[in-house]
Amino acid sequence: MNKKRILLKLSSLLLFTSVFLSPLNACAETFYSKPSEKMKLVWSDEFDGSEINKDNWTYDIGKGNNGSNNGWGNNELQYYTDRSENSRIENGNLVIEAHKENYNGSDYTSARLKSKELKEFTYGRIEARIKLPLDQGLWPAFWMLGSSFTGDDKWPYCGEIDIMEHVNKEPVVSGALHWDNNGPQTFGQSVTVENPDDYHVYALEWTKNYIKWYVDDQLFCAADISDIIIPNLERNIKNNDAFHQPFFILLNMAVGGNWPKDPDDSTDFPAKMYVDYVRVYELN
Repeated sequence: MNKKRILLKLSSLLLFTSVFLSPLNACAETFYSKPSEKMKLVWSDEFDGSEINKDNWTYDIGKGNNGSNNGWGNNELQYYTDRSENSRIENGNLVIEAHKENYNGSDYTSARLKSKELKEFTYGRIEARIKLPLDQGLWPAFWMLGSSFTGDDKWPYCGEIDIMEHVNKEPVVSGALHWDNNGPQTFGQSVTVENPDDYHVYALEWTKNYIKWYVDDQLFCAADISDIIIPNLERNIKNNDAFHQPFFILLNMAVGGNWPKDPDDSTDFPAKMYVDYVRVYELN
């Protein structure tokens, strides 16, 4: 997530709003609305151990400042750590916990886990069962970056797939793609989720022809990444090479930033994001 990305997200608000008004019909006219039934589990983390599995996850650490590109590119306020106070295994869940505290010059701490160079995938169904916090200034996310990503200079050329993002108190989540086509491009959609502070399964189905987003097995968006170009089809992703390479998974909770804005007096810290599992299936 970086500054260019959030500017794109803001500039594409009309796209998100227009498809949000009719979430299933707008994106699903020629796509099956049910998830694929023939699947083979190829990897999972059930978070059943006593510690976060270092064979699966590593951390991004710090404020995310890079020259003029501050706060992970979005003017976020947190300092990401690998401390157990910010991420740990608890009762069969990965807990990502944001705190309001002074730490290394930041007023907040949180965690951002990634599977880069450990577990990377091309195509399949990627899903997680997640319980979200609902508070002003919080930005939990379950997303992916192309393995070619080494820093902001590679974004959005590396490709980004947002499986689930949520901000603030609204009962709405969004999914999106970010890539380059003679300049940064964004495609995505938001959908209302009843009680997002309960557990829901957020899933992505990804093949050489399409990417589809689900909440609790209900399709809410689809993108065509095949080589067949259909003129004037909004969901057709042109120059889509970025989405035909290995991607790694990220789980994080940002605090503040250009999209959610700052926490306020109503924000309840510490704030917790619970992840029951992450699973990756091969689609047959």
